[in-house]
Amino acid sequence: MAAQTLASKSTAIVEGTALVAGATRQLTGRLAFSGTGLSFWGGVDPVSGKVIDERHPLCGRRITDSILAIPSGRGSCTASQIVLELVLNNTAPRAIVLRDRDAVVAVGALVAREFFGAIPPLILACTDFDALESLDGEFVSVTADTAALPLPQLTEADQAALDGANGPAVQRAMRIVVETARIQGAASLVDVAAAHIDACTYVGPGGLAFAEKLVELGGSVKVPTTTNSCSVDRRNWRRLGVSEELGEPASRVADAYVALGCTDSFTCAPYLLESAPSQSTHVAWGESNAVVYANSVLGAKTQKYADYLDACRALTGRAPLAGAHIERDASVDIVCDLSAGENDFWPLLGYVVGLQAGSKIPYVRLEASPSRDDLKAFAAAFGTTSGAPLFHAPWTPRIGLIERPRPSMTLSEGDLATAWADLCKGEGDVDLIALGSPHLSLDELEALASYVAGEKKHDAVRVVATLGGATRRKASSDALKALDAFGVELVEDTCWCMLTEPVVPPSSGKLALTDSAKYAHYAPGLVGRRPRLASMSRCVASAISGRFAARRPAWLQSRRGFAAAARRVLLVVR
Repeated sequence: MAAQTLASKSTAIVEGTALVAGATRQLTGRLAFSGTGLSFWGGVDPVSGKVIDERHPLCGRRITDSILAIPSGRGSCTASQIVLELVLNNTAPRAIVLRDRDAVVAVGALVAREFFGAIPPLILACTDFDALESLDGEFVSVTADTAALPLPQLTEADQAALDGANGPAVQRAMRIVVETARIQGAASLVDVAAAHIDACTYVGPGGLAFAEKLVELGGSVKVPTTTNSCSVDRRNWRRLGVSEELGEPASRVADAYVALGCTDSFTCAPYLLESAPSQSTHVAWGESNAVVYANSVLGAKTQKYADYLDACRALTGRAPLAGAHIERDASVDIVCDLSAGENDFWPLLGYVVGLQAGSKIPYVRLEASPSRDDLKAFAAAFGTTSGAPLFHAPWTPRIGLIERPRPSMTLSEGDLATAWADLCKGEGDVDLIALGSPHLSLDELEALASYVAGEKKHDAVRVVATLGGATRRKASSDALKALDAFGVELVEDTCWCMLTEPVVPPSSGKLALTDSAKYAHYAPGLVGRRPRLASMSRCVASAISGRFAARRPAWLQSRRGFAAAARRVLLVVR
């Protein structure tokens, strides 16, 4: 159905196609509109229903019982967990109106209905989305076309799984897979060779109940499956001072996924593992940075899979043949004739490209030769501000997808300078250095060791680095000794986006520093701190001196960089 918005003297009517049915096909409420995509995780408090992303236009507004209108989600795959907790806490919107058919937003509602018998918010797609902006704050009436979206073509094995032939856990998982395929308009399903579970993060009791229900129903993963960072260091959370209220349920979530047959990798950088997929391999990965890296750098094929949906893919070995699983050519062409300097360039550039691209898939034309760790930083930042599952560049494997001509928009020096001022600018005493979001690679760990070797850390500064256990086991004894002598605390299994007090000290007027644009973005909403983004070497320098003063980087001042002139950005509309 072609959605429309009809303004009248009384209540405006919003019409669209139902992606997830709610209690009724027609309802009213106050519209909360934003033209900016919203990451529910790190963006919405599931207990209060308030938007907590301080960089989002809706920050501070309560979306409970509202008609929430956003173009799509963005950033984290854990949005689905937040949507589920909102439903179970009775703090969800009455309806969510989307411009795009965003499965990451929809999956939490599907799980609420399938696994908990709860009534989810009505989620609908509205093609006249932009017309809603003038109605922000007004009462509107929402009417959804609830005609069933077409089913994908199912194989005999798919249908058997749907009928319960492989047990109740697989049956429920397949229902979620098929419903998601309907939402995305996928014609069929595709086999996946592996999966990566982002849902092992503890967000609330709903996610724990989901995982343990799959175990109770006899579920077992069908394909090799790795686990993302969980919410605690599983062996050391008590030593780190983590409360029982978090440590116990977080450990149970992690244990449940291991019981399903997942490996206990617990890393947000699965592309660093020996099991990383090869080019053109279909996989089902959660975790935004990992998805972007897998598609863009490794050349694998995965959608940005919502939490819970990642587990359903792992149990069934099937995924909708849609999105990044097929050769899409939507792209942005960002011309950057730029000599990159310190390694804070890459996360900042990824952050800005993600903001500009939105849900479009960008092509970045950059005359530079990034390292694997540069690309890791870029992918994590891009995956934070964008809803897209990949980017293209001259040095990425799927570059052949780029075609021309393209509509255009402009990326200027000011875009990068604005992001630098937002994420990097600051001066003062430092109490925390947060490294490893995503998890440190072996090269980064060795580089950190070389920076701190023979130096003395300031007594008032805590330096914490998160990493996967596999990386720590590969590290040289000399590197580990240097890190220990300096006072670097190495934390495994979990990552900064899950760490809270006491590892993250409460705000005291002092600065926290990080080398991660992803963490710099999410931390204000998650822990009430605003870490300043800096290169690893500058973070170490501040750990030694106890002070930080941001310096506008040379590459941002350079006449060869963005300061020379605005550069063209070419956007493709699907």
